Formats: sequence, structure tokens, C-alpha cells
Amino acid sequence: MIKKILFFLIALIVFTAFKSDKPAYILFNQKGKAVKYQRMLEASQKADIVFFGELHNNPISHWLQYELTKDLHAALNGQIILGAEMFEADNQAALSEYLNEVISKDSLKKSARLWPNYKTDIEPLVEFARENKLPFVATNIPRRYASMVFRHGFESLDTLSMEVKEFIAPLPIAYDPELPGYKSMLTMMGESVHGRSPENFPKAQAVKDATMAWFIHSNMESGKTFIHYNGAYHSDNFEGILWYLQLLRPDVKIVTVSTVETDQPIAVPAEKKGVANFIVAVPLTMTKTH
Repeated sequence: MIKKILFFLIALIVFTAFKSDKPAYILFNQKGKAVKYQRMLEASQKADIVFFGELHNNPISHWLQYELTKDLHAALNGQIILGAEMFEADNQAALSEYLNEVISKDSLKKSARLWPNYKTDIEPLVEFARENKLPFVATNIPRRYASMVFRHGFESLDTLSMEVKEFIAPLPIAYDPELPGYKSMLTMMGESVHGRSPENFPKAQAVKDATMAWFIHSNMESGKTFIHYNGAYHSDNFEGILWYLQLLRPDVKIVTVSTVETDQPIAVPAEKKGVANFIVAVPLTMTKTH
């Protein structure tokens, strides 16, 4: 009885603080219990890889990515590697040249296919890597080849040259259509997607996941923590990239972070409980970056 009363009082205090202070986010663990940022930082220090699942237009996602990266860099004496969905593998040369101060920012913009929100949301991480001489890995498949899979299936990748295949996970791409994330995509899209076979829609997602896992695997270094920034759907429920990565490295130690928007940020929405080790709940009214 005493424990129940204490739990109620704590919940009431948190709720009251939320109502009066209007926090920009509240952090929860996998079970839906509110935790402090320090808990996430400490867990991330023990991981081989940290997947930070963002909502692409959510400013809190991007701010916390930067803060966690900065704090991990300090805690681990600079022994970190960065990587992101937002850079495609064939842009690695341009990204590395910018990080090594070989080319200018303008040249990077001309050479790489930067996302529309690059300046506000991604550039701070790139600049942090540049200032601290950190590697930053372009992990994603070039979008034109993901589009090929969407139009014609995995088989279309066999027609590519060996040079182009260097920017994609090794073929053939493993694929489990029964994974809940891919099944839900298929259900969501219905009978066809712009006249294309609906089965190819989750396959296009899968080739992105497989490629990101491959380049993370290929660039990991012993004693260093790899921090990967990606849309939450690519790592939620420990599927997506994680499924492919664990085929390559079954014993890898992973921490996942997901971002959710809710009109009740005091609690994780029921359908989002358990999606990640740490869940960043942000008010639905939060402003967007683009």
C-alpha cells in the first residue's frame, strides 16, 4: 500500500511539473517509466552502437542528438564514430574531404545530395565531427537504387555494375517479409503504390536498412562507440537496421533511442511502449524544422 501511495505521489508531482513547466520533452525507458537524461548517457557509454531514431522535422530529436554526441565524446575521450541515414554512400568521398578540410562548405553542398533541413538539423553534427576530427560515415544506399527496388524488386540490383554495387549491401539482400515493421508497411499501402507492386515497398525500405547495417558494420572499430542517426522507423522495435546488423554481428551491444510525438507527453502512447531502450516523448504542438 505504501509503495502504491508513493508511486501515486511521484506521478502527481511529475504531472504537476509538466502542467506548470511545459517541458519540451520527457525521457522514458523501454517500460514507459520516466528517467533522467543521465541514465541514457550512461547506457550509451556501454554500447557498441547507439541508434538515435529521430522524427526528421522534430527539433528536439536533433538537439538531443547533438547533446548526446557531445556528452559521449567527452565521456569516452573522443572514441566515437558518427554515421547517418542522411548521407548516401556515394557521397562519402565528398563528406570525408569536407571533414578533412580539403573542400569548402559550398563544395560539399554542390557535391553531396544534402537534405533540405541540412543547415538546421544535420550540419551541427557534421561541424562537430569536423572540429573534433571524428569520422562520419555515409551509410545509406543512393536513393536512385532504392527507387529501382521499389519499381522492380531486388532483382533489378543484379543489373548494376560492380562499381555501383560498392554503395549497396552485398547481394543478394536477405529479406524477411514477416518482420512486423515490413508487414505493417505492406498493410498500410494497400493493393498498389503508384501502380507498383505493393510487395516492393517494404523491400525498398529493407535495402536501405541492409545497406545502413553494412556500412555501420564495415566502419566499426574496437573500443569506439558508433552513433547512428536515422529515422525512428529504421530502428524502432529493434527491427530494420538492427535486424540486418545482428546477422553480421550477433553479439553487438546496442542501445536504441526513439522519438515520439504525443498530445499527452507525460506518458508514452500505449502503442509506442517498448519501441526502444529510451523513448523521447515530445508534445504534438512542438514546432517543426521544415
